[in-house]
Amino acid sequence: MSNLQRIIWLASYPKSGNTWLRNLLAQYFMPDGKAPDINNLRQFTTGDTRRDFYEAAAGEPFVNKSVEEWLTIRPKALRMIAASRPNHHFVKTHCMAVNYMGQDLIPSEVTAAAIYVIRNPFDVVLSYARHLSTDIDTTIGVMTNPDMIVGLPENGIYDALGSWDNNVASWTTAEGLSHYVVRYEDLLDKPAKTMRGLLGKFLKVQVDSRKLARAIKASSFEAMKAFEDKHGFFEKPKDMKSFFAKGQAGVWRDELTPEQVERLRDAFKPTLEKWYPEVLAEAETFLKTAS
Repeated sequence: MSNLQRIIWLASYPKSGNTWLRNLLAQYFMPDGKAPDINNLRQFTTGDTRRDFYEAAAGEPFVNKSVEEWLTIRPKALRMIAASRPNHHFVKTHCMAVNYMGQDLIPSEVTAAAIYVIRNPFDVVLSYARHLSTDIDTTIGVMTNPDMIVGLPENGIYDALGSWDNNVASWTTAEGLSHYVVRYEDLLDKPAKTMRGLLGKFLKVQVDSRKLARAIKASSFEAMKAFEDKHGFFEKPKDMKSFFAKGQAGVWRDELTPEQVERLRDAFKPTLEKWYPEVLAEAETFLKTAS
């Protein structure tokens, strides 16, 4: 049997910058003039919710399936995804890297490495609320639910998200998993430096400054939003007005109530202390000022 450890996971909790990073990598690695637009990223990357792979693995239309049926078919679908390209390739996922109901969601037999994109949860909740077309308090409930799994039976394919902090921990502390963490805020503030770290230190490629500058320009928030405004974005939920809404960091200061900030701080404090100590300090100051 050939080695199927070809997948480099592009993992994240939803609304943390996965699409942005996929586009950056596509723009960097694809030849001049050949990089796909955001509606054709599957030419460069794929994802673990691709229906065509599940249907090929199941041998039938993959609709109206239970979570148990999804878990039964997922390992075969992932092997087919891994085998779909001859060398290492990127695959998007929002699932936790855990054993879920007896199945490893991220099996070692198909995994080469992982890139985990993390974003501060005070900003994630605003973007995710828009994505879900629901209110912020409900979205906080989603993000703090350790048993959260999303997907509909009529779709048949699910994402076992867990809570925001469990999702983060599952990838960043996974035993034996070669991984690299990219903070959304660092990508926003210092895109060239952040991408050089990912490309050079982790992916071990010789960084081409011209290609990197071109990729950053083509993947700017303004460029992707302009494309969506003109052509639409097929990954956008049908009830969502715009997928690319603000693309900023720190918006939470103006949009969250003290009660909402306190809920998120209390739920995620240990993870914030590890990955976002400066944001945690801001939240503490915010709460003191508001009291």
